[in-house]
Amino acid sequence: MKVNIDGEVKTLFAVWMTDEGVKLIDQRKLPEKIEIFTARSSDDIVHSIKDMLVRGAPAIGVTAAYGLAMAKKNDEDMNKAVEKISKSRPTAYDLFKAIKYMTENNFEPSAAQRYANEILGRSKKIGEYGNELIGKNSRILTHCNAGALAVLDWGTALSPMRFAHKEGKNIFVFVDETRPRLQGSKLTAWELGQEGIDHAIIADNAAGYFMKKGEIDLAIVGADRIASNGDFANKIGTYEKAVLAKENGIPFYVAAPGSTFDFNIKTGDEIPIEERNQDEVLFLNENRIGPVGSNGRNPAFDVTPNKYVTAFITEYGIFKPGDLGSMRQAMNKDLFMKI
Repeated sequence: MKVNIDGEVKTLFAVWMTDEGVKLIDQRKLPEKIEIFTARSSDDIVHSIKDMLVRGAPAIGVTAAYGLAMAKKNDEDMNKAVEKISKSRPTAYDLFKAIKYMTENNFEPSAAQRYANEILGRSKKIGEYGNELIGKNSRILTHCNAGALAVLDWGTALSPMRFAHKEGKNIFVFVDETRPRLQGSKLTAWELGQEGIDHAIIADNAAGYFMKKGEIDLAIVGADRIASNGDFANKIGTYEKAVLAKENGIPFYVAAPGSTFDFNIKTGDEIPIEERNQDEVLFLNENRIGPVGSNGRNPAFDVTPNKYVTAFITEYGIFKPGDLGSMRQAMNKDLFMKI
């Protein structure tokens, strides 16, 4: 992704591996500053994923792959390393895809790099296919952050927008703030700004207002896990955006690589939903915003039923929820995804 550091434009990945350890952009510090964290053990990897230094399903998977390769290099107990990392976050399916891939490839560093390269290439293909859905002067709604920070580069939901911008389609992006961690206003808006893509941050509750006024042409979001029938989990608040889009006749697309599809489960009812610490809801920048004595509930994701999805944008092409059987066949012919 393009990053402006002290007036100099550089290309930087969200996660990468070095002899020193696994390097990550600490996404908790954005947009105020770019700070690199170095994970030197499987415990550091767990910390990075669990405490959301890195987030986004594909990026979590790549971090796990790099982390397991590093753990082997450090002569750690690999059974324990796998167990710890697998428990770091339960919803994102890419995490488990990466762990399985690394286990079957003996945790080799070359395997981790192959995994990262595959995810990178697939996110680019998502952009190429998704760009076909974006017309000139399109006004696009997105929720949470499904950009380069959530993958390595390109992104999932933001990848088509990058291609559309590069082609001069003059797009405009409505960025949901995405409470409680504000990944939209902090991360997505930062990425779009770095790329020079016109956008505006809106309150989570404002999307329906702009839809009803006819100011949104389509919505593109990412996903953390997609069931066989097309139900999908994504950042909390996605479900209500999908319902509003259908009510207002607005196409609602989900962009995700094959690694996010879990064909082992039939419906979204089987997707485990992480519930995070209530303080993320009760506090903002260490300032309490709820009355002392009030408790909070903080589900990190919700599940959107397949009837609200117009189509899935994948590296294999664009598929309606009822056509995911065809996508599964394509995946079965894909040696990387057949894991």
